Amino acid sequence: MAKIWKHDLSTELLNMGGTNCMVGHLGIEIIDFGDDWIKAKMPVDHRTTQPYGLLHGGASAALAETLGSIAANFCIEDLSKESTVGIEINANHLKSAKSGFVYGVAKPIKLGRKLQVWNIDITNEEDKLICVSRLTTMTIALKQ
Repeated sequence: MAKIWKHDLSTELLNMGGTNCMVGHLGIEIIDFGDDWIKAKMPVDHRTTQPYGLLHGGASAALAETLGSIAANFCIEDLSKESTVGIEINANHLKSAKSGFVYGVAKPIKLGRKLQVWNIDITNEEDKLICVSRLTTMTIALKQ
């Protein structure tokens, strides 16, 4: 796929909005990107596990929505006039994780004028698939 980003990217820029919100609280960090994908990592620790010590499904969904939402916003032309919001997410949890990091990669399925659909695969440190997620976003006008 050709380059899809409407703005110049850097990992520093992609991580700027992550402080003082859920992204920072969960330790999510954007670590890489290509012409049509963005990759992040998230620790599997006390912030992201459920009481039995396994990665919480909600944390996986938060990682997926974070990646898809960031990617979606960088596919719109004028960030001063429009933004994207998530309107639907699903996540299928395929394998558990107990420690280390998980890695999410977001790739577009559909990039429309108003709707975008993103696939997010989450893997463990052994590159085994632990969650597949799909996020749909809608582009909305910002109040001026």
